[in-house]
Amino acid sequence: MYTQQRYILMTLDPVHVGTGGYRLGRVDLSIAREPGTNLPKIPGTSLSGAARSYAAIRYQKRMCAGQGSGDEKHCGKATCPICYTFGAIRGTEGGNAGTVSIADAQLLLFPVHSIVGPVWVSTAARLDLTGFPNLSGLKVGEFVTTLKDSQGQAWARPLNLGWLLLTPKQGSIPDTPPSATLKNLPAWEAVAKRLVLVDDGLFSQIVNSNLEVRTSVSIDPLTGTAAEGALFTYEALPRATWLWCDVVEDDYRLEKFPQDDPQAREFKHARPLDVVRAGLQLAEHLGVGGMGTRGFGRIKVVGDWEMSHG
Repeated sequence: MYTQQRYILMTLDPVHVGTGGYRLGRVDLSIAREPGTNLPKIPGTSLSGAARSYAAIRYQKRMCAGQGSGDEKHCGKATCPICYTFGAIRGTEGGNAGTVSIADAQLLLFPVHSIVGPVWVSTAARLDLTGFPNLSGLKVGEFVTTLKDSQGQAWARPLNLGWLLLTPKQGSIPDTPPSATLKNLPAWEAVAKRLVLVDDGLFSQIVNSNLEVRTSVSIDPLTGTAAEGALFTYEALPRATWLWCDVVEDDYRLEKFPQDDPQAREFKHARPLDVVRAGLQLAEHLGVGGMGTRGFGRIKVVGDWEMSHG
């Protein structure tokens, strides 16, 4: 039996999930990207690690939060909701696979400054893939939008997205979300009135030109001042970026989910997906990725719904 759950996420702070080293180019510390599109993403490994750690905190099972290496081995018990959901490693004693798979979080709506204030940019293909009604036929340099002018009429003038000036195309964007969990959400109601769809070829250029880039310097611990030659730059997904990801529960194990665990009973968790959701909900406070001590990383689950099961 499997169940596919779709999550819609929104960044509450800039989010920096790095690639693990410096590189020559626009910034010193770049963020993870899709190889084919060059679009930023939050890797599923980052989401899975955060969800496991935070779920373990909620379940008061900190020994099951890490990688299970060294002296911090997972308990690996069939009665542990954390090890049952995410798997366990017990050093030379072996281990077991988890019952959930968390995919990469991909961009859905990207905030960009324009002459009329912030707008959220996407493409017809991305909305269609996420469950929104499809709208195609855009050409390079064109856009459609839910924006209204001062008379309440459909926007009919050129619009800048950062440094790009685009020409409008007649058409409308269905602003009905694919799930009732989003429909009455204040955040969605604000974004739905400021959607802009562009051509797929332009989307990558718009996103990579409008990422948040910051400059920092390392501090010399002896003097408490900036260390010489230690200036560096790093990029991040800006605040109010919307993403989506899928979580698949494949409960192949012969044992049943340990609903008799005291915390599982308290939280009313009956399946591995409940544990994942509990972990992701704490990311709203504790964050994902790096630069957490600099005010980065918080991300919120704004909606989720079941896509399929079998």
